[in-house]
Amino acid sequence: MRRLVVFLLLCVCVVSCGAVQITEFCPDPYLANDMDEYVVLSGHGSLDDIAVSDNHGGFRFPPGTFINGTLTVARSSPAFEKTHGRLPDFEWQDYSPQVPDVVSGTTLRLANTGDELMVYENSRLVQKITWPGDVKPREGQVHFLENGVWDPRPLMLGQSRLVPETFENVTVTAFVSPDNSLAVFSRAVASAQHQVLVNVYELSSANITGALVDAEKRGVDVEVLLEGGPVGGISAEEKAAVWRLNQSGIPVYEMTTSESEHAPYRYDHAKYVVIDDRSVLVTSENFGHSGFPPHGESGNRGWGVWLDNPGLAAYFSDLYLTDTGGPGIVPLYGNAGPTEVYTVVSYQAPFDPTTFTGARVTPVVAPDTSSTITGLLDSAQDSIGIEQAYITNESKTRLNPYLATAINASRRGVHVRVLLDSYWYNTADEADNDEMVALINRIAATEHLPLEARTADLAASGFEKIHNKGVVVDDRAVLVSSINWNTNSPGFNRETGVIVEQPEVARYFRTVFDADWSPAVRSPQKSADYLKIACVIAVIGLLIVLYYRRHIR
Repeated sequence: MRRLVVFLLLCVCVVSCGAVQITEFCPDPYLANDMDEYVVLSGHGSLDDIAVSDNHGGFRFPPGTFINGTLTVARSSPAFEKTHGRLPDFEWQDYSPQVPDVVSGTTLRLANTGDELMVYENSRLVQKITWPGDVKPREGQVHFLENGVWDPRPLMLGQSRLVPETFENVTVTAFVSPDNSLAVFSRAVASAQHQVLVNVYELSSANITGALVDAEKRGVDVEVLLEGGPVGGISAEEKAAVWRLNQSGIPVYEMTTSESEHAPYRYDHAKYVVIDDRSVLVTSENFGHSGFPPHGESGNRGWGVWLDNPGLAAYFSDLYLTDTGGPGIVPLYGNAGPTEVYTVVSYQAPFDPTTFTGARVTPVVAPDTSSTITGLLDSAQDSIGIEQAYITNESKTRLNPYLATAINASRRGVHVRVLLDSYWYNTADEADNDEMVALINRIAATEHLPLEARTADLAASGFEKIHNKGVVVDDRAVLVSSINWNTNSPGFNRETGVIVEQPEVARYFRTVFDADWSPAVRSPQKSADYLKIACVIAVIGLLIVLYYRRHIR
């Protein structure tokens, strides 16, 4: 009998005391007057004794309300539905007869830049969240609690919430640009029988456009998603490529912010192609001549993989459909114009595409799972090779997080090499690649670490520039991706990549890395600033003239 009483008391406690707390809220959404602000509570049991307040307004729940998991309370149901595509469970202002109201006192209005939210149970404070403080205020950011930590990564309205997934027994065709990227791309698209889905930051190549048009002509459903506001705007050449796709019946969309909708990502910087829910091509390169030149012509150094695995292809297909079904997606129409103009520079291509089997592949999707790059670097036991277009630090006193992780690996004895681009716009300023190389080498010298950085010798290598975003670890795993090492790309862009675990694939890319590394420059010298020199000479000359005039008198 006593056990039965204890059991019943425990049941009552579970029902009435289910650790209800706020696990998500958005105080500064995009709609006018913040009509779509909301709060999500999590827990189990009765909400009769639960109240939510910001010390100015708040609400309770109607008697008899229970929670079993999560429950969303929005300020306005129609506004919430416009932003999220679904109705909330409750609203705290009566805007819709479809959604029940909470019991409000003074109307809750969440301040954008500074406020607090509190949860009370039986008038006892059980949770308090402040901003700034517990979270950093930012327009459009969804604040969420995960494993006891608020905002483990920036989450903006409309963004996906993917978790890491891994796929086994993947067949991998490894390739690099400029050596053979166009040939592999053309072969991949030519293999399509039913569908081709393309998501890329920029598309201007006449050859790539032609391959997509040819696929459409033979009955393949082709669809393209582009970034609607790339740096510098959509070029005339890209508009012409889009127009050609339009004319062939291929739907083209752009991700962009308009007056009516806000794009969920700062840039759609991804670069992938899904073929027939069977395979996916992932690369570091945009779809222009520099990234995909014909065989024997120079271009960017970039890495790519064509991955054959139905599950992996379905993953990227779902990603494409998620993004094209989200906010900020509108049709894009081009216009007739010039095709891409470039100077043909011959290039001896030393690396052929090579196919390997039995790989283990983990997609890396920013901002959702970009933290897996840190895990890859942390896993290194012997060596890390990093080839990047550029690396920028968080601030003058905080290293880039990925770079900091790599340097920490060198502190435990891992041999780390960092190779950066030396094209003029990555070395002309006072804080770019040559300064980054000097900083890394200074850290290595000061701490006596197995760590070295260089800038690429583009003339010796025959490249236009280094546009890669790749990492090789231990001749065991390789990262091929679109993710730049800056403050924006991993946390706010839509980016894609893959971590491929297969020794032969890793050795393929390490061999490419070694070839790029050998002629690279450890201590790049800045070119002479002839304007400054001329000014100094002119000033010295003027002083000499004044001196002689003064003494002649």
